[in-house]
Amino acid sequence: MTKRTSAKYKIDRRMGENIWGRAKSPVNRREYGPGQHGQRRKNKLSDFGTQLRAKQKLKGYYGDLTEKQFRRIYAEAERIKGDTSENLIGLLECRLDAVVYRAKFVPTIFAARQFVNHGHIEVNGKRVNIPSYRVKEGDVISIRERSRQLAIVLEAVALTERDVPDYVEADHNKMTATFVRTPALSDVPYAVVMEPNLVVEFYAKN
Repeated sequence: MTKRTSAKYKIDRRMGENIWGRAKSPVNRREYGPGQHGQRRKNKLSDFGTQLRAKQKLKGYYGDLTEKQFRRIYAEAERIKGDTSENLIGLLECRLDAVVYRAKFVPTIFAARQFVNHGHIEVNGKRVNIPSYRVKEGDVISIRERSRQLAIVLEAVALTERDVPDYVEADHNKMTATFVRTPALSDVPYAVVMEPNLVVEFYAKN
């Protein structure tokens, strides 16, 4: 499991945005960044800075992936026919931990990674404990029988701060979800504006 190098709320404060749309985010109270220099006046970002920020925000959103992981996903998106920025979003949303999060089986993307890693999830009836596992259209993701009454699951299902998107069909009575289709950028319910086109520009130049 990838080591999380910074707390999820610290990512929010570093970006100055509530990137997951959570009610508990400190950005709702303090819009300045973390640390002793967080309240310094912010200078206007250069093109490079804007692109870097877009990359950090998207990378952070999916559980603060490592640079190596994220660059690998970008490289694959670049190889696939079509718009690279749309392909990038599609590949990120096909990750098993992302689908578990979208289905509202857990409250956060960080919890989704841990939940998968601890063996609570099955794909088409077979246990899968790799968060980066690529889910295909039509795959059925389910919580193992013995894990369905865990407090974290019951808490997530009851959350009202986000809905299940239409490219995932979730049945919270059976604790199953079907990955209907790979979404486009416009389909993904980000709480803030994501700019994968700037991520593409960043990697194209660096």
